[in-house]
Amino acid sequence: MLTIRKRDASDKAGADESQPQIAVAERDGVLACVFSGNWTTRRVGEVDAEMRKVEKRNGFKTLALDLSKIGRMDTAGAWLIQRLVNTNEARGVEIRLQGQSETAATLLNAVGEAVRRAGEAQAMPRPNIIIRALELIGMRVYEMRDDFLAGMNILGATIRGAQMKLGRGHAVNPAAIFNQLDRMGVGAVPVVLLMSTIVGAIVAQQGAYQLRYFGADIFVVDLVGVLVLRELGVLMTAIMIAGRSGSAITAEIGSMKMREEVDALKVIGLNPIGVLVFPRLVALVIGLPCLTILANFAALGGGIAAAWLYSGIPPAAFIERLRVAIDLSTIFAGLIKAPFMAMIIGTIASVEGLKVGGSAESLGLHVTQSVVKSIFVVIILDGLFAIFYASISF
Repeated sequence: MLTIRKRDASDKAGADESQPQIAVAERDGVLACVFSGNWTTRRVGEVDAEMRKVEKRNGFKTLALDLSKIGRMDTAGAWLIQRLVNTNEARGVEIRLQGQSETAATLLNAVGEAVRRAGEAQAMPRPNIIIRALELIGMRVYEMRDDFLAGMNILGATIRGAQMKLGRGHAVNPAAIFNQLDRMGVGAVPVVLLMSTIVGAIVAQQGAYQLRYFGADIFVVDLVGVLVLRELGVLMTAIMIAGRSGSAITAEIGSMKMREEVDALKVIGLNPIGVLVFPRLVALVIGLPCLTILANFAALGGGIAAAWLYSGIPPAAFIERLRVAIDLSTIFAGLIKAPFMAMIIGTIASVEGLKVGGSAESLGLHVTQSVVKSIFVVIILDGLFAIFYASISF
């Protein structure tokens, strides 16, 4: 709270004189108000009722305010006086201020400007829903541009910070890379295998149920093989890694940002991007294709079990038909996407982590945004790959 103090005899006044007081007199169309005492936050409540009575008075053309006897005044007292001024200005009354110090005048002007801005903001009509929708779209476009530039900065700084040198004293630390690979790759194997097996079984069960009406049960093998190897295997793995490892990257870097550990790395001469982002990015680029291969085997295993139970297709016949339905291009069509999706997940997670502010709310917000953005961009990338493959007949 900003407080001003006028150095005069009022500083030595007793407790009674420190109370805010207002003396009012009216003569020849002029309402004179003399203020005295300390107009501070703790005391202005004592005179608020009297000020409201003065605001309700009318029948005068000029309002003369004498502030020379005010001892101390802060923003609460200034707001009370400014409220009286604004009320009478709205009626067309002439205002005369006298006796205020330079500091008091500055405080009154600042409070008056704040009150006027608040009034203008309330008086401004709210734009219609179309304008608000366009404004929201524009804000999101600018956010996408900023995220893209930040991502490119992350990639460039990662490559530059690595410096292609190995060893604990440099940015590339093999131990850190293997540690992250263990956490993001090996640690994700159980959930990836479980989810992929269930998804493969569901696809086979639904396909067998529909194809049974056409007497084409055997084509469930083609459905499962092509769909899993080209699309579902890598896409489901990337989505699970975005939710599991992407959120962890954002939380780790964000918590370090909150504790100013990122600034500490800069102080000791290390590149935070090379130290924090590079090992995680490399681990994702290596781990996601490996997890995709395991997910493909797990999904095909679930498909074999479902086809055997629902369509009576034995595993040997399933595998024999699978050899006819797919080729190497089907396998590589899905695996090629994995490193690109890994780069996207790691980059978005790092960008959101470095955006974290100093509060737990900011950390939770950016972890959520990291997962949502990663999944969204991964699905968009999968669609672009599908269009590209169709254009080159791959």
